[in-house]
Amino acid sequence: MDVPTVAILTLGCKLNQADSQALARDLLAHGCRVIQRPAPADAYVINSCSVTHVADRKSRHLMRLARRLSPNAAVVLTGCYAASGETDLAGRVGADLVVSNGDKASLAQELLRRLGDGSGWRTALPASDGLRTRAFVKIQEGCNEVCSYCIVPRTRGRERSVPIDLVVTEVLARQAEGVQEVVLTGTQLGNYGRDLGAAGGPAPLLAALLARTTVPRLRLSSLQAQDISEDLLRLWDDPRLCRHFHLPLQSGSDRLLGAMRRRYSARQFLAAASLVRERVPDAAITTDVMVGFPGETEADFQETHRLCQEAGFAAIHVFPYSRRPGTASALMREQVPPAAKRHRLERMLALARASADAFRARFQGRTMAVLWEEARPRRGARTLWQGLTDNYLRVYTDAENRAAYLPGGQNLTNRILPTRLGRAVDDGLSGEPSASGGGRS
Repeated sequence: MDVPTVAILTLGCKLNQADSQALARDLLAHGCRVIQRPAPADAYVINSCSVTHVADRKSRHLMRLARRLSPNAAVVLTGCYAASGETDLAGRVGADLVVSNGDKASLAQELLRRLGDGSGWRTALPASDGLRTRAFVKIQEGCNEVCSYCIVPRTRGRERSVPIDLVVTEVLARQAEGVQEVVLTGTQLGNYGRDLGAAGGPAPLLAALLARTTVPRLRLSSLQAQDISEDLLRLWDDPRLCRHFHLPLQSGSDRLLGAMRRRYSARQFLAAASLVRERVPDAAITTDVMVGFPGETEADFQETHRLCQEAGFAAIHVFPYSRRPGTASALMREQVPPAAKRHRLERMLALARASADAFRARFQGRTMAVLWEEARPRRGARTLWQGLTDNYLRVYTDAENRAAYLPGGQNLTNRILPTRLGRAVDDGLSGEPSASGGGRS
């Protein structure tokens, strides 16, 4: 009997990516083949997101796609949409099983039970195309904050931190597998350790990882503006910490930030961004911006637009406000008309493109260390290798021409190589890797 194929399809945040990678490793250890793309399979796991109604719709689309690809396969829905509380969710989306975020740890065993015990499978372990050179490690989950628009405290629960020794153990395991970069994920990383009675946020954990592991790169998935301090940023003197700070803004209007129940002002956000740039040169600061929050006026939007121009973000994830049942903002009366919301979204997206282009242009002609991940077919049947600098620049090089800079045309996957950055390519820059070196730039 052939080994079963399990397709894990992941939407949403890096926390979901960490959960999907953990599930994939568990299934691989039991002899399954794991893929992370829509394709015929014996079972599907849709690791869903529910941050907006668009995310809900994407989750339902993947459920329908799985049914079309393999009508007899087991289809499992997990993630935040699975925890949304919708009545008869399994029946509505056609899932064989709905698994909450709190029960994800038992998902692999349930899948194996449905697929068989493995005694009749071929003994050779199949290769996976799903596990990448960057490992996502969950260090914290849940949120005790009360942002008025957010459903995550309901779908992820209260804050729960993974003790430092357990995080170190997992990072050492990924290090032993040859992973070059570990991304530390969570819902509220700035509150790491608070539930354990520890002070200092993520700083003590980062210090422990720098002292007790040798993985070349460590990256924090996100922080809040109020988490940024001189003491924390001193840790970035170690070049193993990636120069990338994702600081969600949401709005540049103090009035709206208050209504959203965010714990910073526009001035405090800009001060945090300025401190990052002062202490960590060439850092990429990326953000999330919401348009159309209830009560948002044109003047409020203009304040957000001006702040984003001043901040010079490396990337801005722009999204329209989505009314989520069970949140305080869903009850607010001053909902923004759809036409106004669309117009503001278009203007903010234009600024996001210009801001990203300007950040990338700063590095054209420079040589920086790139972690090369994988080769993918692109338009015109070309195959491009892609990778990341530590400050989150996406870099591409032509697979057919790479022998021009690497004698023998070596496989680039999972190698950190000095790379000369060139012209703009899609959402990144072209690059010419060389065969030796390392470091940041």
